[in-house]
Amino acid sequence: MKSYLRRQVLANAAMALMTLCVGSQAQAQAYPSKPIKLIVPYAPGGATDIIARTLAEKLSDRLGQPVLIDNRAGAGGVTGTDAAAKSAPDGYTFLVSLGTTVLINQFLYEKLPYNPSRDFALVSQLALAPVTLLVNPNSQIKNANDLKAHILKNPSKLSYGSWGMGSYAHLAGAYLSQSLNADMTHAAYKGEAPMLQDLVGGQIDFAFASAQTAKPYIDSGKLRSIAVTGEQRMSVLPSIPTMREQGFKDDIFHVTGWIAMAAPAKTPNDVLQRVSAEVRAIVALPETQDRINKMGFIPVGNTPEQFSVIYKNEFPVWERVVKLSGAKLD
Repeated sequence: MKSYLRRQVLANAAMALMTLCVGSQAQAQAYPSKPIKLIVPYAPGGATDIIARTLAEKLSDRLGQPVLIDNRAGAGGVTGTDAAAKSAPDGYTFLVSLGTTVLINQFLYEKLPYNPSRDFALVSQLALAPVTLLVNPNSQIKNANDLKAHILKNPSKLSYGSWGMGSYAHLAGAYLSQSLNADMTHAAYKGEAPMLQDLVGGQIDFAFASAQTAKPYIDSGKLRSIAVTGEQRMSVLPSIPTMREQGFKDDIFHVTGWIAMAAPAKTPNDVLQRVSAEVRAIVALPETQDRINKMGFIPVGNTPEQFSVIYKNEFPVWERVVKLSGAKLD
């Protein structure tokens, strides 16, 4: 009798496990069964929004469901990123944002309503966002080493611009100032356009800026590009060498900003893998690559596992650079 009961219990357990597995497979195969939302924590029309909309259109065709853009601008991206972090982890809400909100903010803010490392599951990097180093064309500075020499000769006399406290332009400029003991002045602007206007007018000495915003100034001769950040040259500025090509081995000039896709933590792994595979296929399309390249970015498209390795490698770099800069946001 006991032997019979034991066999019955084992049989029931096996049946329950089989039912669970079949149910899970059916659920995975049925995904998605309703519209998907991509939260973009910035206003419409910016680079992140454009890439998100490019992705949404093609993702909708591939998944057979509408993929909607939800622009949640506010607090430099914090508002929308927090909304994404607190969304249900069911595979129907994703975040498309800059690395600032997903990685760097945790070092900048004293109080952040979400924890970037804990509250998100990484899906895929969409594009790298290197920047270019700019000077006034009336100066004698032709390359990054000329700028370094100029900085060393003029301690406490020079200034650099940024599009805001904690931006890459601020952190890189602060790093140069600290590492060269230059005591340079940081001029923070509300956006790249007024910063570049002052660089043209000679109110500041140099600035890092996106190629998308800076290229018209470069093409018209109003500004001179002397370097780009990252591991490779930009396709829109092919003649401009990287900082590393010019001998700057510092990590801050090796890493770049990026635009990526993430999901609320605890989103099912099979859903993450499915969406990541579709995203990688979309980023690999020639028309997607062309659009991203023309914006001054570099297409990526990687797996959650590859993205996680990059995130872990860049974590201590940004932590160190932010601490060195002294930047803090409320």
